[in-house]
Amino acid sequence: MPMTDPEPTADPRVVRSARLKVACRVLPLLFLLYVIAYLDRANVGFAKLRMQKDLEFSDTIFGVGLGLFFVGYMFLEIPGALLVEHWSARKWFARILVSWGFCSMAMALVETPTQFYVTRFLLGLAEAGFFPGVIVYFTHWFPKKDRARAMSVMLLGVPLSLALGARVSAVLLEQSWFDLRGWQWVFLIEGAPAVLLGIAVPFLLTDRPRQAKWLTPEEREWLESTLEAERREAAAVGAVSLKQALGTRNVWLLALALLATNMGGYVFVFWLATVVEGLLGAAGRGTDATNVLNWTGFVFLCGFFGVLVSGWSSDRTGDRKGHCIAGQLGAGLFLTLAVIPGQPWGVVFGWLCLTGFCAMFWFSPFWVLPTMTLTSSAAAVSIGVINMCGNIAGAIGSPVVGAIKDAGGGDQTAMAFVAVCFAIGAVFVALVRVRRTSPPNPLP
Repeated sequence: MPMTDPEPTADPRVVRSARLKVACRVLPLLFLLYVIAYLDRANVGFAKLRMQKDLEFSDTIFGVGLGLFFVGYMFLEIPGALLVEHWSARKWFARILVSWGFCSMAMALVETPTQFYVTRFLLGLAEAGFFPGVIVYFTHWFPKKDRARAMSVMLLGVPLSLALGARVSAVLLEQSWFDLRGWQWVFLIEGAPAVLLGIAVPFLLTDRPRQAKWLTPEEREWLESTLEAERREAAAVGAVSLKQALGTRNVWLLALALLATNMGGYVFVFWLATVVEGLLGAAGRGTDATNVLNWTGFVFLCGFFGVLVSGWSSDRTGDRKGHCIAGQLGAGLFLTLAVIPGQPWGVVFGWLCLTGFCAMFWFSPFWVLPTMTLTSSAAAVSIGVINMCGNIAGAIGSPVVGAIKDAGGGDQTAMAFVAVCFAIGAVFVALVRVRRTSPPNPLP
């Protein structure tokens, strides 16, 4: 028997008010937390400009340390999502924030490769469960038709975090307060907000709509009944086992696509500042940390607009697959053009900006593809499998690039590896079978 959606019988004013209140109350805080989360995982790429020389770490050591973050992350990714569903999001997020903040700050104490490896692993372990937990938390607050747009707002935090982090790190790298080096201050200052917000989150977040005193009784009733109807509808479709998901062609294609693309994408995030430093040197320009990170931050800012444009354009046309492929191929092509020797810096920087735009352009439409190519029940299980492959990619890409550079390959060879990863990802997405759909009607 089909389930009845309670929304059509609800007062439209109540519906609009509830959706607006949830968006204004829940999204800004989670967006801020995601900005801090991504900064604390990626700021080592900015600190590397000084840290590597001070500690005499090879590129291989740095690459392995970067990859170990994702090894730690995978341990608690699934348990973290379950804790949000069955325990308390605000308590779990508070634990995550405080522990990853202290782990990030502990990077300032690193002196040996072993300490670097352990600290990066613990940071991944501490942060694990946050992003999967947010996805689950969204199902407690946003009906299906609002959920994708809420996730798009979250994804804007990635390029914004990197652009802001590059600028802040540029300032901190120049400091030597209390006889601490600039790279140490990068970790201390940028890790502290996570600890402070971890203390505040239990007072700022609400676990479920029924506990939200900032909603009226009518708004709480509409939201709870709508979400419960969606849960019953999903349960009626039937669960899909992991074995069934792994036997689906599109699941493997999307998983391999994310594996390849994230290998390139994470290397781009972690190693861009190093590449920009080399390109500035080749162009005869200043290679001090402030100059390098100012240029790097602008490239990441272009990625912010890439997320905005891809979300708007793919929503308007309904073409997720084509947008995803365009972003992947564009990132690989423009990065290849950027590292061709002998070009004026203005041209090189233009290629890098286009790379930054495309490197963030693909992932919003990508995460819509599982819901377009699989049933709702299959998509729920498969997204976990696909995301796991994305984290494996993070553990592989940076160690490979570190080894390439230490073997004498240089930036050009390392970035060729990244470009190939993006291109392979595009090939796998091209093979995905997508049901033809009309462009979606705009939501009010």
